[in-house]
Amino acid sequence: MAAPILSYEGLGLVQGSGWLFRDLDIYVGERDRLALIGRNGAGKTTLLKLLVGRIEPDKGKRVIVPGTQVVMLEQEPDFRPFATLMDFAVAGTDAPPEHEVAAIADQLGIDMNRTAASASGGERRRAALARALAQNPDVLLLDEPTNHLDLAAIDWLESWLARYTGAFVVISHDRTFLTRLTRQTLWLDRGSIRRKEIGFGGFEEWTEAVFAEEARAAQKLDSKLRLEAHWLERGVTARRKRNQGRLEKLKEMRATRAAMIGGPGVAKLGLANDDVRSKSVIVAENISKSFGDRTIIRNFDFRVQRGDRIGIVGANGAGKSTLLKLLTGEIAPDSGSVTLAPTLDGIVIDQQRSLLSPEKRVRDILADGGDWVEVRGVKKHIQGYLKEFLFDPGVVEASVGALSGGERSRLLLAREFARESNLLVLDEPTNDLDLETLDLLQEVIADYAGTVLLVSHDRDFLDRTVTVTLGLDGSGKVDIVAGGYADWEAKRAKPNAAKAKSASTEAAPPPPQARKKLSYKDQRDYDLLPAQIEAIETEMADIEAELSDGNLFTRDHARFAALTGKLEALREEKAAAEDRWLELAEAVEALG
Repeated sequence: MAAPILSYEGLGLVQGSGWLFRDLDIYVGERDRLALIGRNGAGKTTLLKLLVGRIEPDKGKRVIVPGTQVVMLEQEPDFRPFATLMDFAVAGTDAPPEHEVAAIADQLGIDMNRTAASASGGERRRAALARALAQNPDVLLLDEPTNHLDLAAIDWLESWLARYTGAFVVISHDRTFLTRLTRQTLWLDRGSIRRKEIGFGGFEEWTEAVFAEEARAAQKLDSKLRLEAHWLERGVTARRKRNQGRLEKLKEMRATRAAMIGGPGVAKLGLANDDVRSKSVIVAENISKSFGDRTIIRNFDFRVQRGDRIGIVGANGAGKSTLLKLLTGEIAPDSGSVTLAPTLDGIVIDQQRSLLSPEKRVRDILADGGDWVEVRGVKKHIQGYLKEFLFDPGVVEASVGALSGGERSRLLLAREFARESNLLVLDEPTNDLDLETLDLLQEVIADYAGTVLLVSHDRDFLDRTVTVTLGLDGSGKVDIVAGGYADWEAKRAKPNAAKAKSASTEAAPPPPQARKKLSYKDQRDYDLLPAQIEAIETEMADIEAELSDGNLFTRDHARFAALTGKLEALREEKAAAEDRWLELAEAVEALG
């Protein structure tokens, strides 16, 4: 990272009767790729608004390099004053040129002449992205950028950000998105902020080390360290072990389903088995569905077994919701049949969090104003049940309207999971959920005794949750893959790779005479580069350890700038060395 172009020193903000955060030091370098992580309610969105300058702090100094343009993509921008999506995109003194907006909108597949009032959540998100990206800012602040986007749009955004030459700070619940793009992490936790020069891929290991060190420090002081209640009760290490156990169970379930799906011959054998038939809760036989001239589903056969976790994926408009409605009997197919087990009793959790009356209390939503909740036939005290869903028990008297979007989502989950059911239907359940709540939702689904039908664009969530993926490409065909999103993506890639290989084989000239050994220089590089890479990594680790001192930036700015510059140079040197060694390793393998 180069020298900071945007920073806050001693940042503090009062919210309600106390400080939301206090004495924070935060900086953004000109090529930073920062993940901003924290629980719902920790102040992540507020922090972005402070960085962009939309709200004033109660204390602290904002420093920005002259000429630096900072743009924020809000999670829920206000479209009400605008007639069309383009009117929204080109409004204000900082608006980008209309032709720049139109170019990005075309790549995102959005008609900017669409009326703002009738636009869907996905269309509004694309319009907001087109406005933000077209401004080509030096610092881009992104608040849940993948919300309401389909997989194709998420892929496009990832590619754009990978090429982007400025800095960005992103809040997201999409683990795959964060892992692929971020290089540094800001962790907003209990009113303080920590920075680590690692991407989100190393976040869990880092937090586990932090909590373990805090616990050791508390033991040395012979006092009880006050951590968040859910960390004390669940434990990071214990949670990871439970998740590993669930993942092993998920692998076994996928293997069983793969054997049933198999090739065409294997599938018929499996479906003819009496045991398989008796466990079927939904049977779709040769179903098709069209709207007008467009075929959504064509000649689809599938059996949903008891305990299946079925993920449905595809681009917006490909037919995910239609397939979900066909499988649950909400709509009938044009041809074929769908048979549901008579004992099937389902609950649906969709994106309609607004249906929770804002004037009602949490107690009213969960317990009809009482103290006890009936949770699948077992009585639990409302405060204990709230803790299971990561709420402070004191929230029991709060009104729904006072809760954040993520908290309302958790409340809806708590209410619905209390009901007796054997079929759970989830339509985009991950929107507005923080990472800890996503972990909780994965655990609840894994422990659910019934069958799950799930529509989601969250790739990591699907990989951790489902046993079978139904993939729609928009042509009417439905791919059935045992496994999660990554398994479906791999299956899609195989035919394309085979075609590319065939084309390259046909067009390829006769191969040149192969070398029998490496040149002297290549052999020397091949032998010496691993040690050089290890030395670079050691030097990087030493620099990162020094940079982890939160006071270094204010105490010795010159030293901080020199270290960050050196670290960036070492990263580039390491990347070049690794590329060179991999190239030589492939050559060695080719030589046998």
